[in-house]
Amino acid sequence: MNNEIPAVTAQGLDAELLLNADLLFLDEIMARVGVDGITAAYANAGLLAAVDQHAAAVRESLRGAGRAVDAPSLAAYGRSIAAAARRAGRFLPDPGGAHVAAMDWLTAEWHLLRLVAVCMLAEDAAVL
Repeated sequence: MNNEIPAVTAQGLDAELLLNADLLFLDEIMARVGVDGITAAYANAGLLAAVDQHAAAVRESLRGAGRAVDAPSLAAYGRSIAAAARRAGRFLPDPGGAHVAAMDWLTAEWHLLRLVAVCMLAEDAAVL
């Protein structure tokens, strides 16, 4: 045992900071739309089918880009969806402010359902 501090390379530190930023982003998206959306999807077969279709499209998009279904890839994908929605004048609800009833989710905007799918994939991949 010694009191030396192990050397951390700048590259290793950058990778750790980026992963933490990705996890924080995914956690925020989960708080804004994921929890309510996933809960509603499990309560309504039609909504679950719609979210599953969005999840399949996300997986296909990541696969086409040669990316894994992991925190960095899901966060990057989610950021692009959120940014495109903002540019179109569509915003994300505040944490806990998303639709609660499954019927409301059935008419949710495309970007919200896509982000719910990102959250579902993050859970499936044990990222969150």
